Amino acid sequence: LKDLQAAETRMLRCDCSFTKHFIPVSNGCQLWTLACGGAGSRGKTPLVLLHGFGGGVGLWVQNLDALSRGRPVFAVDLLGFGQSSRPHFSKDPRRAEDQFVEAVEQWRAKVGLESMILLGHNLGGYLAVSYSIRHPGRVKHVILVEPWGFPERPDSSEADRPVPVWIKALGAVFSPFNPLAGLRLVGPLGPSLVQTFRPDLRRKFTSMFTDNTVSEYIYHLNVQTPSGEAAFKSMRGEYGWAKRPMLQRIHRLRPDVPLTVVYGSRSSIDCDAGGALKELRPYSHVEIMTIRGAGHYVFADQPEDFNQRVSQVCETVD
Repeated sequence: LKDLQAAETRMLRCDCSFTKHFIPVSNGCQLWTLACGGAGSRGKTPLVLLHGFGGGVGLWVQNLDALSRGRPVFAVDLLGFGQSSRPHFSKDPRRAEDQFVEAVEQWRAKVGLESMILLGHNLGGYLAVSYSIRHPGRVKHVILVEPWGFPERPDSSEADRPVPVWIKALGAVFSPFNPLAGLRLVGPLGPSLVQTFRPDLRRKFTSMFTDNTVSEYIYHLNVQTPSGEAAFKSMRGEYGWAKRPMLQRIHRLRPDVPLTVVYGSRSSIDCDAGGALKELRPYSHVEIMTIRGAGHYVFADQPEDFNQRVSQVCETVD
């Protein structure tokens, strides 16, 4: 854990002033939280960032300065990930999801946020909608960045059809986070493994780092007790499909909760879910944005464009 703390400190080279805290939630657990925002952000709806599978607050390093100029920003390590507590999760996908969501709600109450703009990447996007279904009065806008877990698995009658390329690519998308057991197995060689299999991750942050800071941070994020990893495993099935696809439940999201979906033009993630959201919510605000030149990690691939687009969405809230 000390190595993770040191790696995160090296990652967070931001101009914005921020504070870091452990926020207590139930069962003795804590969520690691980074908060930033200048005097000009007072009175604005806070923006809360939820990372994806295997991620942590440090991966938002290229976004915190720009996003916090206009409002308070909170980046949270999800329960079971990063520096947050790593409890035992239920193997039942519904209960595991409930544990994630309830931790976010308890965190919100402890921090004292009446309402927020909820932005989630990957798994964080799935949990952002799950949270908003249950607590719609606390959410003014949901921003989904390359969200996981929305489409339904194809009907069994289509079993003989070739598996779509984007599904096969999920393994690459989640790498180096999946399988994480490999990182734990190789021990100190883990950072080198990350550099070997995902050299593009270093390139995403070249404007800030010329060394191995990013790969070391990712390594230390994911060699801790595999708590959130185990929960995610229980929530997904073969080829990465969610066992409880969010599109099946999107009708339960209150119509007055606006959605913005952000995709990277070079991502291998299927963007059809965005179109499905528009069809399933014909009387609600659903906007789909595509950021040119970006892959799955949109916020790191094209941070300036991403920050500008997200800031514009946030301004519509206030």
